[in-house]
Amino acid sequence: MTQQPIETNAPGRIAAGPEADLLAAAVYTALVTDITNLTDEDWRRPTDCVGWTIRDVVAHLVGAAQGHASLPTFIRQYGWGFVHRRSFAGSSLDAMNQHQIDSLSRDSTDTLIQKLVETAPKAVAGRSRRARLIGWAPISVEEAGSWYQGMPTKTTMGELCAVVLTRDAWAHHLDLARALGVTPRLDPQVDGRIIADIAADWATRHGQPVTLTLTGDAGGTFRFGTAGETLSLDAFDFARVMAGRRPDGALPSSPLWATKVLF
Repeated sequence: MTQQPIETNAPGRIAAGPEADLLAAAVYTALVTDITNLTDEDWRRPTDCVGWTIRDVVAHLVGAAQGHASLPTFIRQYGWGFVHRRSFAGSSLDAMNQHQIDSLSRDSTDTLIQKLVETAPKAVAGRSRRARLIGWAPISVEEAGSWYQGMPTKTTMGELCAVVLTRDAWAHHLDLARALGVTPRLDPQVDGRIIADIAADWATRHGQPVTLTLTGDAGGTFRFGTAGETLSLDAFDFARVMAGRRPDGALPSSPLWATKVLF
């Protein structure tokens, strides 16, 4: 059932701290629930991530969690990505992601699930620790590989650890549901908060007044500034647009869609 969007004020951003940690943990829990009872055929299904099956997506998430849980592991992963970036259109991130998948290629699907269960809490703790200690540190995003037009090229360690990495795992949760042809399980307190944060981030980046109505159980009506455009679309379509992907439904015409956010 799709509820009517609720009226809300422009939401505040998610910041490093207890809320960010709880959201990250909840997203991992949802992912584990999604993959626990998959069939062998399901694991081989293609996803919207070009060239990646469901198994590849899960392996990436496990490998990423291992890097978030252990700084030495992350340094090794990033170092491999940096050295091999030329093979991935100049993108160290794309190279690192593929390395994560390849490094777990011999693991059974049961092993991947178990590793995600065991590593997720450590990953959340590691991310939280980095956000607190070196959240100020600037990070550049390479305009190469899977980078898409309108995507930011700079962030901070705090934003990356508290927000962007949770969005990445959350978006892959949606990818898995689409690949399986099922409706994503929704928790409005989790999914709604993540979507509201994406909306607030987007509005801050383009800097224009807008009223954004996002339909569905995780949606809402968000007002940024006064007057300006009035836009309406499905909440998950909005998230897909922000992640540089095609929406399922029609996208209302607006130059504001050219602005994207980091996932």
